[in-house]
Order: sequence, then structure tokens, then C-alpha cells
Amino acid sequence: MQHALIIAHPNPKSFVSSLAVAYVEAAEALGHKTIMRDLYGMAFDPCLKADEIPSAAGYAPRPDVVSERVMLADVDVFALFYPFWLNSPPGMLKGYLDRVFGLGFAYGKGRAGNEPLLIGRKLISFTASGAPSEWVRKTGAWEAVRTLFDEHVAAVCGLSVVDHVHFGSVVPGIRGDVVARHQQTVRETVARQFGPH
Repeated sequence: MQHALIIAHPNPKSFVSSLAVAYVEAAEALGHKTIMRDLYGMAFDPCLKADEIPSAAGYAPRPDVVSERVMLADVDVFALFYPFWLNSPPGMLKGYLDRVFGLGFAYGKGRAGNEPLLIGRKLISFTASGAPSEWVRKTGAWEAVRTLFDEHVAAVCGLSVVDHVHFGSVVPGIRGDVVARHQQTVRETVARQFGPH
């Protein structure tokens, strides 16, 4: 099984990034392969250009999108890692999904409209916020993110949503033992979802 970790945080030493490290360890312990896509680290351009929008004149993805799609072609699991900023995902992640998970990769044109092209593959997410999880739920942000970034993306692409694990009250200077405990939660989630049953 091959996993693509799509990480949307500008600090490679962030709590979110530490979760991705734990995920890689757990997946590779199962004998699975991982691909790391650190969007900020690779300076991915999240800005969709006018000529990338499908139209009657046609559609041609740019070279950076083509290379991403080639790299992700055989991925079985897409694992998203991102913080909640203003109670929503970073624009970098949305831009990546707009450009890479667009027409010709995640969905295609069918007789009755768009048809999903990633059927049989999985989506899992790991997120963090400075606010307590209870507050994130109370404000409606949790339901909004789950609806748009899990359920809707999965439906358009044909992905099966496996899980979305959120860590609240993650603030600068979080204690190392708390980080380690949350990393263990990630390892256990990977083992439970993708290990032998």
C-alpha cells in the first residue's frame, strides 16, 4: 500500500509536521510506502491560473501539476496534515487540491456530469488547532471542515473517508510528552486503519 502525505504547514518542526513523522513511521512499520509532499517546503504554487480552468477551448495542466499527478498516480491513501487557521485549512491546501485534484486526475467528464476517478482509494486527515476541540465543534468549524474537506472532496473524487483525527489546544511551546502522546495516537490510528485485520 502506498500513502501520500500532503502537509500544509510552513514550519517543518511544527506539531502538525511531527504528526506526519509519526504517520510515516507507522506506515513503514507495516511495510507500506510513503510519499511526502511538504507543500510549503517544496514552494508549491497554490494559485490556480486562468488557463488552468477547464473551458470549451480545452484544458492543459501546468508542468508542476502534471509532475504531481504522475507522482500520485499509484497512491492508495491520501493523508492530509494541516492546522486550523481562522477555523479553516490553510489556503495552501485548498490551492493544492484545486490545482492537482482537478479535472483529469480526481474527476473526469462523464455523460451525466463529472465522474470520480479515485474510486477505491482512501482519505484520512490529521489536524490541529490552538483552540480546544470542544470550542471548534461548538462554533460549527468542525462540521464545516468535515463537510467541505472530507465528505465533499471525497465524494467528488471517489475517495473513501477513513478517519479525521483532530488535536485541539495545541499551542506554541506544547510539552514534549504531550506531543509524543499525540504522535502515538497517530501511530495507533494508522495501525488500526491500515494494518492486518
